Amino acid sequence: MKRYIAILLLLTGLVSTARAREVFPINEGWRFFFKSEKTSDNARHVTLPHSWNTDPLAQGYWLETTGNYQNGMYLPVEWASKRLFVKFYGVQSVADLFVNGNYVGTHRGGATAFTFEITDKVRFGTDNAMLVVVSNSYRDDVLPTSTDMNLYGGIYREAELILTERTAISPLYLGSEGVLVRQQSVTPEKVEGEVEVHITSKGDNSCMLNVAITDPDGVRTYTKRQRAKLDGKPVVVPFTIENPALWSPDRPALYTVTATIGDETVTDSVTVRTGFRAIAASTADGLTINGERIPVHGVTLYHDNALSGGTLAPEDYDADLRQIRTLGANALRSAVIPHAQYLYDRCDEQGMLVWVDTPLHRSSFLGDVAYYAMPAFEQNGMEQLQEIIAQNINHPSVVMWGIFSRLWPRGDDVTPYLKRLNDAAHALDPSRPTVASSDQNGGINFITDLIVWRQDVGWRRGSTDDVILWRNQLQKNWSHLRSAVSYGGSGFIGHKSYTAQAEPRSNWMPEEKQTRFHEEYAKNLQNDSLFWGIWIDNMFDYGSSRRPYGVNGAGLVTLNRRECKDAYYLYKAMWNREEPTLHIVDKRRRLRDHDMQAFRVYSSAGVPVLIAGADTLAMTEYAPFQYRSDSVAMRGTVEVKAVAGELRDSVTILVGNVLKPKRTQVLRRTAGPQTIN
Repeated sequence: MKRYIAILLLLTGLVSTARAREVFPINEGWRFFFKSEKTSDNARHVTLPHSWNTDPLAQGYWLETTGNYQNGMYLPVEWASKRLFVKFYGVQSVADLFVNGNYVGTHRGGATAFTFEITDKVRFGTDNAMLVVVSNSYRDDVLPTSTDMNLYGGIYREAELILTERTAISPLYLGSEGVLVRQQSVTPEKVEGEVEVHITSKGDNSCMLNVAITDPDGVRTYTKRQRAKLDGKPVVVPFTIENPALWSPDRPALYTVTATIGDETVTDSVTVRTGFRAIAASTADGLTINGERIPVHGVTLYHDNALSGGTLAPEDYDADLRQIRTLGANALRSAVIPHAQYLYDRCDEQGMLVWVDTPLHRSSFLGDVAYYAMPAFEQNGMEQLQEIIAQNINHPSVVMWGIFSRLWPRGDDVTPYLKRLNDAAHALDPSRPTVASSDQNGGINFITDLIVWRQDVGWRRGSTDDVILWRNQLQKNWSHLRSAVSYGGSGFIGHKSYTAQAEPRSNWMPEEKQTRFHEEYAKNLQNDSLFWGIWIDNMFDYGSSRRPYGVNGAGLVTLNRRECKDAYYLYKAMWNREEPTLHIVDKRRRLRDHDMQAFRVYSSAGVPVLIAGADTLAMTEYAPFQYRSDSVAMRGTVEVKAVAGELRDSVTILVGNVLKPKRTQVLRRTAGPQTIN
C-alpha cells in the first residue's frame, strides 16, 4: 500500500540530512515527444500521470506507438553514501529506463508497479538525465495480447524517487512495499500469520528488525524485535493476535503493520495496512467472509472515463465508487488488469469486495490470439501474476485472484499453463481462492477454485428464457462447481427503438434491447441459490477503438458518467436497500401515433401508480421490482407520472408530429425520481 509522505522535492538543490528513507514524487518536469518525431526539439512539458492518447497533438487513439519521456534532476552530493531507487506505479505497456544514457532495465506489463535501483547510474553533486521509452504496441510476449479495451500509452500513473541507507527494506521485490502480511488462521478468538519482510543491503550481514502491529483503535497488539540475517532471503516474523477485530463488508477493520530497521536509531521504516478475515467458498454456502454468507452483487469495472482517458485521478475513483455504492453493489471486478492502489485502499475502508484479474484474457474478435504457446509469453504471464499478488496481498478487500478470462480452448492446449498459474497463485497466497471467467465448455472450467460463467444466450441468438434451460443443465451436471454468473450487452442511449427500414442496422445497439436483456436475466437468475454471485458486465461504458463509435457500450452508465441507463435503475431497485428507487423505463424510446402504449416502472418503494394524462393505470408486478401498466391510447403532449409512497418520477411525451404524424415523435425527460418533503 502506498505511503503518503509530505516531502517537497526541489530537484535543483535539496540536501537531505534524515537517516530514514525519504520518498520524493517526480511527477513534474517531464518532457514528452513521440519517437516518430525523431527529435526532442518540440517536446511538450507534461505532468504525470500522462497518456499520449490525450495529448493535444495526438490524432486518434495512437495504439501502435512509442513515446519518450525525459526528465532532468540534480542530486546532492550528500546522497552519495546512500541508495537511490526510482518507482513507477504504471506504464503502459513496456518501459525501458535509461539514466545518463545507461540502460537500467525493462518492465513488461502495463498495470503493475515496478522499481529500479539507479545508485550506480547517477552522478551525485551534479545534473542527471532520465529517459523512459514507452510502447503500447501489441506484442506476443506481453499480456494482454487480446482485449478490446484501450491500452492508453504513457506513464499513466505516478512516479517517485526512494532514498535509503545502504541497508533497507527492499523497494525491489516485485514492485511491492517489501512488507507482506500473510494470514494463516483466522477465527474470532485468534489470528495467526507471518510478516514477510524483504531486506536489501550493500555491505551488512545482519540488521536489527522491528515489527509492530497496531489495531484499528491505535492500540499496539504485537511487537517483535530480532536480529535478522541478510542472506538474500526474506525475513519471516510469525505473529499471533488474540480477540482480533475482523474485517468484513459491514465492519472493515484495518490494522497497521510497521517494519523498521535500526539498533538505537531508525534507519528505515515501512508501514502498510491490512485486515484479517477468513474467506471460504462452497456449493452449499456460497462465498463466506468469517463464516457469514455474502451474496455477491458485483459489477465489472474497466480503466478509463471520457475526461481522463486512462490517467485516472483519486477523484475519478472516488466518484466511481460512490456510483457503485449507490447502485447497491457490494463487489467490483478489476477487468483484465489491476487498478491503482488508491482504489483498493478505498475498498479496504468501505468494505467493498474486489476480484483482481490477471491479463490472460480473450476479446470477442475472432482474429485475436489470447495464448501464445512460447516461453516468453508464459514467463510474462507468470511475472505479472506474481507482481499482482505481491502488490495487493495486504488489501483485505481483495478476496480472489483472477487467473484467466473468456479463453478459447482451441489450438494449443492452454490448460497446463493455467494449472501452473493457478498453483503459483495458491503458493504465493493460500488464503484467497482463485477465480476465472469462462464462456466455453471443457477442462478449463475445473482449474480454479471459483468459476464465473459468462452467459449471453438470448442476446444474439435464442431467447432470454433459454437461460433457465442452461441453469437447469448446470444444476444437473455441474452443481459441484462453485459457480457464479456474469452477463451484459451493449446499449447506446442515442439509438432509438424504431428506425426507418432503409437505415443501416449493423451498428444499431438500442438501449431498449440492453434493458430487456437485463430484465429477463434479473428475473431468472437473481437470488438463485446455485450461484454465489451475480456480476454485471459492465458498470460503465469504456473506450474501445476497435469497436463502432470507439466505445464498448455494455455499461450501466455512459463513459462520461453523466447518464444512467435504464438497467442501472433496475439493479438499484433490487440491490440498494438504503435508498428506494422509482423509475419509469424507456423514457427515451420513440412512440408512434395511434399506438396503444404500455409503460414499465422499476420500484423498490412498493406498487406504483401510473398517471398518463387524465388516465390512472393499474400496474402489475411481473418480476421482482418490475411493474407493467395496462395499455392506453395517447396523442399529443402527455405527462406521465409514477407515484410510489413519497417518490415521484415523470416524463413528458409528445406523441406524433404534425408533419409526419405516423412516423415521428419527440420524447423528453423532464424530471428524475424525487422525494416529496
